[in-house]
Amino acid sequence: VQLQASGGGSVQAGGSLRLACKAPARTFERTSMGWFRQPPGKEREFVATITWAGEIAHYADSVKGRFTISRDDAKHTVYLQMNSLKPEDTAVYYCAAKGGWYSLNGDDYDYWGQGTQVTVSS
Repeated sequence: VQLQASGGGSVQAGGSLRLACKAPARTFERTSMGWFRQPPGKEREFVATITWAGEIAHYADSVKGRFTISRDDAKHTVYLQMNSLKPEDTAVYYCAAKGGWYSLNGDDYDYWGQGTQVTVSS
């Protein structure tokens, strides 16, 4: 199962980007989706997650109020709207999928996208 992530790029601090992650239809149904990131030289970290029904979303404290995760079930796609970007948001961003309830732990996810680079300059 392959998730296709897109939407990364280079922006200046304060700018916005929207990441998208498309999954196969049979994968997207009844799966919680998550976004993680790996900054240069650092470990992977949790960013945001959303339940399969979209009723609950959870964010890392570092992005709360700036990032919004959403899903479009008709398009089998999950989005990460990133506003007020900061240089410390620079990372490779990964989307992931898991069956059942959401998790903040990347080890709980079954499927991963290939990663998309986000670079924020000051």
